[in-house]
Amino acid sequence: PQNKCRNQRSCPHNYFAFKIISGAANVVGPSICFDDMVLLSSVKNNIGRGLNIALVNGTSGQPLKVDTFDMYSG
Repeated sequence: PQNKCRNQRSCPHNYFAFKIISGAANVVGPSICFDDMVLLSSVKNNIGRGLNIALVNGTSGQPLKVDTFDMYSG
């Protein structure tokens, strides 16, 4: 069986699975998967230059916000 977010190992009970991929310049975009839900990726077209951040409720696992912050242009 496949683990959540395609991780190599499964998480213990009462833990959330996540996977963060930083990307490579402008060739491969970043992605964030949380508890088997892709929150941010080039396929969803919601990534940008700079910091790409996903805010998640740490108790319920509910995604709250996904945003990008362009640190180059200020």
